Amino acid sequence: MSDIQLLKEDPTVAQIKNYNDEAMRRLKAKTCIHSVVSDIIFTRILACETAKETWDTLHEAFQGNERTRQMQVLNLRREFEMLRMKETETIKEYLDRLLIVVNKICLLREVLLDRIIIKKVLVSLPERFEAKISSLEDSRDLTKISLTELMNSLQTQEQKKMLRQESSSTERDFLAKSQPSFKAKKEG
Repeated sequence: MSDIQLLKEDPTVAQIKNYNDEAMRRLKAKTCIHSVVSDIIFTRILACETAKETWDTLHEAFQGNERTRQMQVLNLRREFEMLRMKETETIKEYLDRLLIVVNKICLLREVLLDRIIIKKVLVSLPERFEAKISSLEDSRDLTKISLTELMNSLQTQEQKKMLRQESSSTERDFLAKSQPSFKAKKEG
């Protein structure tokens, strides 16, 4: 509470009330911060005397200084550029991985425009999406498509393909099961 102005020698009732209110607000702020951090983090901030000092300590520990922040952004941008969709991955799984990196970049107060994310998605998809990408390029202005529209379009195409595969698989299973009984009738 060292950053609260000390009361003068003969304070008025209003000054005493303001002093007590300010002291209470600062203690509440510090208590709120203490109550939401884990035990490990709490030990780091236990020695801090004011809410401001506590906040500054947490800020430095988790966001670092400007240089640290810039290095984190640079590393996340590298990770963003290196991301590619795996052949075994669904579009949702890939987009979830991509958006986690994008959100981390945004949390560091760095702007990543939707058009950059859209371009990244389009160039990092496997070959099985080429037909859909070509279709989108022919039918839409890709500079005006939203990320949500692109995601929905790709997921819809993937779901249709999966349904067709399940349907043809079911038909093959049915034919395979019915073939032996047909041959048995023919022989008998």
